Order: sequence, then C-alpha cells, then structure tokens
Amino acid sequence: MNTNKLHKQINLIGERAQAASQIVSGLSIDERNKILLSFVSEIEKNSDKIVEINVQELKEHRDDLSLPMQKRLQLSKEKISTIASSLKALVKLADPLSEGNTSWQAKAGFKVVKKTVPLGVVAMIYEARPNVTIDAAALTIKSANAVILRGGKESIKTNQVLVSILQQSLKKLGYSENIVQLIEDTSHDSVKELLHLRKFIDVLIPRGSGSFINYVVDNSTVPVIETGAGNDHIFVDKSADQEEAIKVIVNSKIQNPSVCNSAEKLLVHADIAKEFLPKLFDRLSNEGVEIRGDKEVQLIDNRVELAKDFDWDTEYNDLIIAVHLVNNLKEAIDWIGKHTTHHTEAILTNSAENASEFMQRIDAAVVTENASTRFTDGFEFGFGAEIGISTQKLHARGPMGLTALTSYKYEIFGHGEIRK
Repeated sequence: MNTNKLHKQINLIGERAQAASQIVSGLSIDERNKILLSFVSEIEKNSDKIVEINVQELKEHRDDLSLPMQKRLQLSKEKISTIASSLKALVKLADPLSEGNTSWQAKAGFKVVKKTVPLGVVAMIYEARPNVTIDAAALTIKSANAVILRGGKESIKTNQVLVSILQQSLKKLGYSENIVQLIEDTSHDSVKELLHLRKFIDVLIPRGSGSFINYVVDNSTVPVIETGAGNDHIFVDKSADQEEAIKVIVNSKIQNPSVCNSAEKLLVHADIAKEFLPKLFDRLSNEGVEIRGDKEVQLIDNRVELAKDFDWDTEYNDLIIAVHLVNNLKEAIDWIGKHTTHHTEAILTNSAENASEFMQRIDAAVVTENASTRFTDGFEFGFGAEIGISTQKLHARGPMGLTALTSYKYEIFGHGEIRK
C-alpha cells in the first residue's frame, strides 16, 4: 500500500478508536458484560466458518511454520469452545473500575476522590495466536477501553473473520463497531505507523518474539508495556527430588513449547549431573525434544548437540532445550542474571535456604519454587484471563489481568475553597 495512504488509514483508525473509547468508557458493567455474552453467542454460532478459514490459512503457511507454531495458530472447535468458556468466566469477574476507589477530606475543606478509570485506547501488536484477537477485545471492553488489533500475516484471514464477527455483534447491540478494530495491512510499515500514533493511542502492548518486542520498545513514541519474551530457566539444585524434577521439567518444556512460559534453558548442579541428566534426556528425547548443551553436558550424554553462544539468549518457542552445568547456587543465579528476559525463572530444590536465596535474588516477574514454569498465566493465577505477561516493573508486572488495563484520576469537590 502507498505509504501516504497507509498513514491516513492508520490515523483514521486511531481517530475512530479514540471516539469509541469515550463511548465504551461510559457503559455500565452490565452493558459491558452483555457485549461479552453476545461475543460468546456469535463465536459459537460461527465456529464452523472460523475453523474452515483457519484450516485454509494454515495450509497456505504450513511449509513456513514449525509444528509448535502451527498449533499456536490453529483454532479448532475445541479451542473455540475454550475461548467461549473463558469469556463466560470473564463476565463473572468484578468490574475493574469499581476497585481501588477511595475518598478523603483535604485540610482545606474540599473532598478528594481517587477514581479508577480505563486507559482509553489500547493497541495490541502480536505475531501469532489468533485467540489473542478475542482475548484482547474481551479484556479491553470489560475494562471499558477501545482496542486496535494488529496481528501477523500468518493469521490475517482468521483475524479478519473474528473481528468481523465481533463488530457485527457490537452493531446488533447498537454500539460502535470501532470499539474493536483490526489493522488489515500486515506490512512492517503498518507497525511503524502504530508506533507513532501517540495522538490517539494511550498504551501499546506487543506480544511475540524477543527481537520483535525489543524493536517495538526501542522505536515507539507511544507508551509500551513490554511483554512476553521468555528465555525461562530452571535450576536443578543438588538437593532436588530427581523424579519430581524430571516431571516438572518435562511439563515446563513440552506442555506447550511455543509460548513464553515454556522452559528454554536448564541449569543443573554438577554434583548430580551424571546421575540425573541421562534419566531426564530419556524422557525429553521420547517427547521429541532436541537437547543442546555445553561440552561438559556432551561428555555425559552423546545425544546432546553442542550449544552455540546464541543459544543461551534464544527463546526457541519449539521443542528445543539447552543445558548448562553449574557448581553452586551462586553460579546459577549469576548465569540467570546474565541471560534472563525477566519473565519466569524456577528452582527445583529440597533446601529451604537455597530456595529462599533464589527467590529473593532473582529479578524476574515470576520466580517459581518446585513447580512448572507453565503456571505463569493470568488464568492460573486466578485473574480470570490476561492481556499479556509484563516483564517490566512500571505500571504492571507479570500476568496482566483487568486492573492492568486501568489507571486512575483524582476528582475534587469543593465549596468555593481558595488556596492561601
């Protein structure tokens, strides 16, 4: 598309979103929940159409995608049913705008009210997973925001049909279809335009690979919530229950290898490596996991491919794991500090002292003791759903539920007071 034409188109989408945000911000919680239930009805009604288009689209891109990525892009009848169930659960959650509201009397006599409010216009840029289209639309509407969606080229047709269904649902209820909008241009230029749409967008949330998120953070003039990149480590201490450790590691790696809370790196205490690693590698190999490691790991098991320098900072999103040996807890913590993306880091141990030190010293959004990294998830945390997993420290950190899509303002009610 012509650059000037695209610029005008993206600006028009932003202008419409800003106007729509004023509409949705004035809706009661009952009205917002009614929209979500309408989404459920329309998605279920159109499930055959959604699946048909998604299957065709996957066929078009199959040769360019790994098997885990294909699964990530797939919308089966079962997945659509799960999405519908998650929307119903979202309806049952409390109104995020009712939380955190307080008031007090100022010394000068006037009343101050701290009031929770929506962010306004939320833009989501994501590379895969068309279910994010529904999740983002539902979460932003529940929290009284408007949303602009920009998915990847591999799922553009699926996203188009999903957003069309959501917009028709809004129109049937008498609301503006601009509450949910999709940017259909999947070129790099459309991302560039979004990154500079500060006049209309209040916050931008990117979801995808580490390099993609870094690009957005480095180039955006719109405030960004950094999410998703997960070079997640598991440290197996010498005191760990080895059978339990194998169970946790296998689950962390294979339960869904294409997501950001999948384990990518494994640190193992050298004292137990010769006993532990062959047993673990048997299980991982049986599950189709490619194992990479340093020379010391290779000497223990010849199934290991020698890791390159880039491996230690790579988020695979695939059935690959890299293994490194450490001599003590300090080495493990230092190694993680050097290579972490501040997403999820885990320790498997029976030492309360080591667990405590690890939990305290590791700088990550989620630090886990003796449990799978796959639990870093808004639904698993009891938030009902999530818009993403923030790896930064300001505004929101970790799985972001409804309250992460709100801010606050102060309202002053006076009786003619003046400042002396």
